[in-house]
Amino acid sequence: MKTVLNISIALALSVGASVQSARAEESSHSTHGMDQETPMQMDHSGHNMPGMDHGQGSVGGGHAMGSMQGGKAPADARDPHAYSGGYSLSRGPYVLPPANRLRLADEHNFASLWVDRLEAVNTGGETSAAYEMQAWFGKDYNRAVLKAEGHIENGTLEEGSTELLWSEAVSSFWNRQIGVRADGGQGPTRNWLAFGYQGLAPFWFEVDATAYLGEDGRTALGLEAEYELMLTQKWVLQFSAEAALYGKDDAAAGIGSGLSEIVTGTRLAYEFKREFATYVGVEWAGKFGGTADYAIAGGGKASSTRTVAGIRFWL
Repeated sequence: MKTVLNISIALALSVGASVQSARAEESSHSTHGMDQETPMQMDHSGHNMPGMDHGQGSVGGGHAMGSMQGGKAPADARDPHAYSGGYSLSRGPYVLPPANRLRLADEHNFASLWVDRLEAVNTGGETSAAYEMQAWFGKDYNRAVLKAEGHIENGTLEEGSTELLWSEAVSSFWNRQIGVRADGGQGPTRNWLAFGYQGLAPFWFEVDATAYLGEDGRTALGLEAEYELMLTQKWVLQFSAEAALYGKDDAAAGIGSGLSEIVTGTRLAYEFKREFATYVGVEWAGKFGGTADYAIAGGGKASSTRTVAGIRFWL
């Protein structure tokens, strides 16, 4: 036990001596560095900069910070227009002429054509054609819109509808539209005043709802909705539904009052690029009320299922 105790006391004394020696050496080096002159000292007397005061009384010739902002600009300060090459859009010696002035927001006219359906329709072994398209010209908030759709059999327009509307944006996703509509084809011609809304409903449903006022007190309401499901970056599944309602019977046109017709369809499209796609699909069309009675009396059917194939594109 005495041997172990002696060894412990010796180790403690040795460690204490080492710590004291290290502290003494560090203090010696620090004092030695303060006594010697620094080999290189920076002389700032020849580098006077605006806004900075190099005081002589500061430690080590350091910088006493003066006012860095405010005050009168130096005589050789640059013209702020020089950063843009001297050009200004509104005033000054470099203003651009009106023909070259940049215009933003709702100042430019644009045009677009959207052909939603250009397709062949097969119904019970008989083939016909159908089209639905929309074109517009104008600005983002106000524009002229042309809508057209129809059904062609044996090279003859069986029934068709054309609308010329003035469209005005009322919110980020909705447009208010007012104008005229003309119906033609094999039946009698009907003209209407049109008023409605078109836009994007919540959950990305494209909606078009229009009310019509015709001759002899005729009224009508058209509703359309579409939804597109992106299966991949190229394959798109489109669901569509439309309905037509009329306020009074029109025997010459084969239309009864109330709910007249509903058409629903599903189309699978392949987009070669965003502006062009081909598709195949299936549709169901049903007539109701007096319209169904007129169709059956004329040798037709109240409902039918048909397959479609076509293209859609926009310019």
